[in-house]
Amino acid sequence: MLDRLYRDLNRRRYVHPDPLEFLYDYDRPGDREIAALVAGSLAVGRVARILKSVSSVLEPMGAAPARYLEDATPKQLASSLDGFRHRFITGGNVAALLAGAKRLVERHGSLGKCFVAGMRPGDETVLGALKAFAARLVEASGGMCGWCVPDPARRSACKRLNLMLRWLVRRDRVDPGGWETVGAEKLIVPLDTHVHKIGLAMGATRRRSADMRTALEITEAFRRIRPEDPVRYDFALTRLGIRQEMDLPSFLEGCREGNGTRA
Repeated sequence: MLDRLYRDLNRRRYVHPDPLEFLYDYDRPGDREIAALVAGSLAVGRVARILKSVSSVLEPMGAAPARYLEDATPKQLASSLDGFRHRFITGGNVAALLAGAKRLVERHGSLGKCFVAGMRPGDETVLGALKAFAARLVEASGGMCGWCVPDPARRSACKRLNLMLRWLVRRDRVDPGGWETVGAEKLIVPLDTHVHKIGLAMGATRRRSADMRTALEITEAFRRIRPEDPVRYDFALTRLGIRQEMDLPSFLEGCREGNGTRA
């Protein structure tokens, strides 16, 4: 069922509406990782609003967000985002996030290199590096990035950061890649309501809390199928919850039947 779903739905024509589509505008990895950070950080709430918010942040940066950040001062970033708000994220939060990203690029050479600096030999997943990267972003932002950066230390599933990683690490017909030094086999499923529901129906987890432990359980279930690429099915599965023409109830019923849990 999963491979058929991947074959049918993991296609560019099914991307819209999705903040992932913004990454296609940037060929250079340095620009793409900044776009991914912005798009991932704002990937909360209704998708139409997400697309509008991401566009309003990226548009002033032009075709080269990395160069824009290199030249911009914190004051200029704050001024460009004055009046911005996306749910509980303010323009000040996003400006602090971007200022923090600028500092991390200055220190490490790129966000990708900053992330890899947190990885350790023998890590089975990116969780350790994710915690280190989030902490560095918060510190570099002066602690002012607010809800832009989730906190893995508080058991958050870190859906938005894991989503950013999926976009930047994997490369196929949908995910554009760019971070060559992080292995796809270490990725964690970006756990949202729809993927959690599917994980329960498949028997991949019994946990009702959509936290990091649940994300790791579902990831491990997918790793048994695809050890080299456990988040391979994520995009196709989320189409079931986003696009109106996709039939999520029928898919879930098929999962329950296959798992022997049909009521």
